[in-house]
Amino acid sequence: QVHLAESGGGLAQAGGSLRLSCQASGGSFSSYAMGWFRQAPGKVCEFVATISWSAGSTYYADTMKGRFNITRDNAKNTVYLQMSSLKPEDTAVYYCAAGLLRFGSKISPDFGSWGQGIQVTVSS
Repeated sequence: QVHLAESGGGLAQAGGSLRLSCQASGGSFSSYAMGWFRQAPGKVCEFVATISWSAGSTYYADTMKGRFNITRDNAKNTVYLQMSSLKPEDTAVYYCAAGLLRFGSKISPDFGSWGQGIQVTVSS
């Protein structure tokens, strides 16, 4: 399994931006589709975005379309989540996930490796 480590979280104001990074190690990164999920206090884990192993396809949750952008750099073993027009309801712990999938998935059990998560807090 690949090891994942998120970075780039923190505090942002509503309307602002943050970029999350997820560094992978210990596996063949380009073999994995990647995903971002989040979990707010008292809520279930929620799909955010996913990207195929080749970066040829991406898919977003409806509430993130047009605001979030997932990309990957296979040479750097890193996947990114650029978040813009942030809202207080985007406050959550964000998790990076890797799965041996070709096209990505919005279903969390499809991903076998998970990062520890990183806090994103958006103030109003």
